[in-house]
Order: sequence, then C-alpha cells, then structure tokens
Amino acid sequence: MHFLHWMIVLVLFPLLFSNGCGGKEKTDQGRLVSFDKTNRTITLIRDKKADALNPDYSYLPPVTYTLAKDFMEKDLELKVGLRMKLDTIKNQIIIYDPDLQAFRTIKYNPLDKKENIAIENPLVFDTETKKPKINPLIDRPKKMITIYSRRQRILTTFTLPEKYFNLPAHTWDAGDDIRIFYKEEGKALRLLNITRIGFVRD
Repeated sequence: MHFLHWMIVLVLFPLLFSNGCGGKEKTDQGRLVSFDKTNRTITLIRDKKADALNPDYSYLPPVTYTLAKDFMEKDLELKVGLRMKLDTIKNQIIIYDPDLQAFRTIKYNPLDKKENIAIENPLVFDTETKKPKINPLIDRPKKMITIYSRRQRILTTFTLPEKYFNLPAHTWDAGDDIRIFYKEEGKALRLLNITRIGFVRD
C-alpha cells in the first residue's frame, strides 16, 4: 500500500495545483548536486530516463532552479551528493565534478560486497537507535569507503588511492532525487523530494 500511495501522489500532485494558475505547469527531475540555501537555488543532474527504478544521471550541463520565496523550511531539508552511479560489476563509481562541470569515472579496488541487503538489515540499520547507520562510511586512515545503495540493495566496501580522500564526504553520497514543478524556465514553483517519500532509492 505504501508504494501505491506514493504512486498516486506522484501522479496527482501536479494536477492539484494546475487549475486556475494560468499556464500549463511543466516538470523536471534529477539528482541534487548543489543547494545554496542563502540564494535559494538548487542544481540537479537530470535523469534522462525519468525512471525511478533504473535512472540515468548523465545529462549535462546541470540544471539550476531558483526556489520560490514561499517554500517552507521543511521543503528545504535537502541532501546533496555527487555520486551518479555505483557499478559493482566494473568496480567503478561515476561522480559529478562541479569544478570541471563534468563526470569522472573512478576505479576502485573491491574488498567486500553483500547483495540483497534490505534497509532494515542490521548491517545498515542501528536497531538500538532505530536509525540508518552512517552512509557512506569513510575510513581515511585505512583508505576504505563503505557504501550502501538502497535501490541496488548492495553494501560494498572498497579502497582508493590516497588522493581521493581529499574530496568532500558528499562526493561518495547520492543526492536526493527531486521533482521540480515550474512554468518559467529556471524558476521552481514547488518541489517534491522523491527520495524522502521513499519512492526513489539512492
């Protein structure tokens, strides 16, 4: 029922606000790579497929939207991340590099991989605090990173050369998937955090 509930929300949400507003609303969707709360701008890597189960974050250049002034604070609790794809077959991660304004493919040396890991599994969920464990987990002294992908249901640990550990922690994290509703290019009327409602997993 939870999945069906949010499917209905995703379909009906734009319709609830489209009548009587003057002009047809459009939607855009992508992974959040930058959020400037002061200037109220967000930057997304657009999902070329718009497929929640099999996304394709390979659209460049990134798209930036200015948020309307009436956004509530709860709508602005957003997670930024630069990880676009975790490929445990090729042992590589694709990240977005904001300095280069381009994607980078980083090869890693795998140490461990566990599949079919549900979000309630004790490996990724703290049963005492009832909260997810730290993800990604970065161990700089050992040059190791552990990532859990909820969508792929994979928990993997790998090593990287030392130079990569100078990158910010959110490099290895997946940003929230955001659906934007707009009429004028670059100006968001509303947003829907699809990751938060549990429809899209990182």
